[in-house]
Amino acid sequence: MLEGALNNLRAHDYMNSDTDASRRPWIIRNRMGVMTVAVVIAYGGFLQWAFGWPVLVAQFGEIGAGPLSLALVLLVATYVVRGWRIHDYFPRETKGAFRRLLRLTLVHNLLNIMLPMRAGETSFPLLMRAEFGMPLARATAALLVMRLFDLHALLAAGGLGLVLGADRPVWGWALWLFFFVAPLPAFALKRPLFDLAGRLPTRLQALVAELERGMPVDRAAFLRAWAATALNWGVKVLVLAWVLTLMGVHPLSASFGGALGGELSSVLPVHAPGGVGTYPAGIVAGGLSFGAEPSGAFLAVLGKAAVNAHLLILLSAIVGTGLAVLMAPGSRKD
Repeated sequence: MLEGALNNLRAHDYMNSDTDASRRPWIIRNRMGVMTVAVVIAYGGFLQWAFGWPVLVAQFGEIGAGPLSLALVLLVATYVVRGWRIHDYFPRETKGAFRRLLRLTLVHNLLNIMLPMRAGETSFPLLMRAEFGMPLARATAALLVMRLFDLHALLAAGGLGLVLGADRPVWGWALWLFFFVAPLPAFALKRPLFDLAGRLPTRLQALVAELERGMPVDRAAFLRAWAATALNWGVKVLVLAWVLTLMGVHPLSASFGGALGGELSSVLPVHAPGGVGTYPAGIVAGGLSFGAEPSGAFLAVLGKAAVNAHLLILLSAIVGTGLAVLMAPGSRKD
């Protein structure tokens, strides 16, 4: 059950044994959760001081329920794509259990957003072990590959934005194309590298074997994971760029850059609890890098839009977690 997996995550994060952890004061045992809640509350107070919650809510009202609902549906749909990517990674282990896998994906997403410094990533291998009996090394290897896919997709999208335009030199396109296809030769090196494991001690060979099982099994599986990654981030970035445009961010390239900047901040190691501060800052930095006017008046518009786009991301994660709760079965069978 997911509840048991989350308990395992807590025990893993708070040190060596359940017995020792239970003797610590409550605030020490739950320090990460307390810090996350405190930061979110402080952020809420800061937003009230900087913009005023009525102003932020009014901007959502100006967009309208229809566009906001569509944006939420599309953002939640990206979690389904992520779930399918994991299912395609491990078809035998997750056969007939896509609902459980999707629920796991939604819970992992919320933990990854809310816990600081990428601590939520540790929940994935623990949840996969609890739900599907998957060894930690295999699940961790799969997570590492998927995160490399994610980072590559975002950087490739950012590079595309930089090389677009009539005044861009041809060599810029050549560099972008080289970067875009770089994962293909990198995957081709997988076999020679893992063959070297035969020279390792027996115990390490077993670990390497589990790591290899966490990689795409062949080029077709690799390409499917690559395509799913492009679809996931393509939809998410386009939705965020659209929402930023509705909130008054212009030109369109600045909205696109803002969406990329926010999402890049969410996959880099430095990540505040809930993305508080770091995600809106990424949107502002991305917007300015892609042509937003650096005037004081427009920075106010961009800052307010960045905060509301971040709130929309948090809302989509909360909606996704609500769906995960609704999907919880009475037994381990779907």
